[in-house]
Amino acid sequence: MHLKSLENQRLVRRQAGVTTLGLVILVAFVGLFAFAAIRLTPVYLNYMKVASVVSGVLEEYDGTNPSRAAIRQSIARRFDIESVAVIHAKDVAVNSVDGGYEVAAVYSHKAPFIANVSFVVDFDRRVVIRK
Repeated sequence: MHLKSLENQRLVRRQAGVTTLGLVILVAFVGLFAFAAIRLTPVYLNYMKVASVVSGVLEEYDGTNPSRAAIRQSIARRFDIESVAVIHAKDVAVNSVDGGYEVAAVYSHKAPFIANVSFVVDFDRRVVIRK
């Protein structure tokens, strides 16, 4: 009986762990997600710049009765300072709404991934500047 339990313990020890094929598949899977994160990080960093510009315009002009031209100039100036290249200041919509202006930065960003596979990320940042 004692011999049999030693033999079972050896079998358990030999079968413990990950096989080489399992390790390769695991590393490939984790690597694929890591590469996707690396490709998408600049896209979201650019969005954070755009969002900060739109929020900055809101802080600057909210409640001061600004003109549409002043808002557009501020957006263009802030885009130059922040080095935003994915969207231009003229692409940001400044529409008159009840009680002020709505500033809307709506755009899509395409990031290549592997071969002919790409990620397309849609962004929509809106604020209302009160008069």
